[in-house]
Amino acid sequence: MSVEDAELDSGSVETTPEALRLAWWVTAWLRGEAVTDLVLDAVIGPDATHTVSGLADLGLGGDEGVADTFVSGMGRLRTEGATCVGVAFPAEGDPVGLGGPRAFNTAAMEAGEAVVSDAGIGLVPVRVGAVVEWQAYPAQRRQLPDVGEADRALRLALTESATALAELDVARWRPEVADRLMNLRHRPSLAGAPGVPARCVELAARGVQAREIVAVALEDEGGAVSAAEMLRRREALVGLDRAARRALTAAGSPEVWPPN
Repeated sequence: MSVEDAELDSGSVETTPEALRLAWWVTAWLRGEAVTDLVLDAVIGPDATHTVSGLADLGLGGDEGVADTFVSGMGRLRTEGATCVGVAFPAEGDPVGLGGPRAFNTAAMEAGEAVVSDAGIGLVPVRVGAVVEWQAYPAQRRQLPDVGEADRALRLALTESATALAELDVARWRPEVADRLMNLRHRPSLAGAPGVPARCVELAARGVQAREIVAVALEDEGGAVSAAEMLRRREALVGLDRAARRALTAAGSPEVWPPN
């Protein structure tokens, strides 16, 4: 699979990615800014349940091979000294938000998202029907995009992508993409947890919006008249998807949040 194909998954994009919900709300809980019931409602949402597996394999108590409840799993993070949880939205060739080791990076890139606590524990979501199991891995220290730089890069990528797609007559081959690009002020409404800077909530909303544009644009290659045109379209979307993932990673990582 090429880097571009790995970075651009044409499947649907969740309005609020699972890893982002967990990072925002569990951080608020660890900092005493949100009670457990609110965290459960926000993270689990319409799912049947969330569990955490693999903590016993890391020597963090419990029985090996038995998944912890979500509350128990988060409690173990607190016991290990975690004070915040951040996100990563990596793709093959662009492991943004990851610091290793290899097993964690591989699982996170396969899932397209993960969370990383400051206690050295990473969690990767695996969905089975209406159940999400967060698989635990050791996680090393990571480098993160700056919120301001990620914000500027996303704005630039949106402008450049819109220009490139307009030149390729996006309104002809994907009119709904053209409509979204002309209507960037109408972003998804994300619910930030207590303590999340408003700037980060807004940045995350624009990141989700950009990924939705990419997903819709890649549903088919309708209207393409040549291989060269298809390549130009994909190149325009690769840059937008990369900027969106970096924006989401910065917006969901308390380590780089600006003061509220």
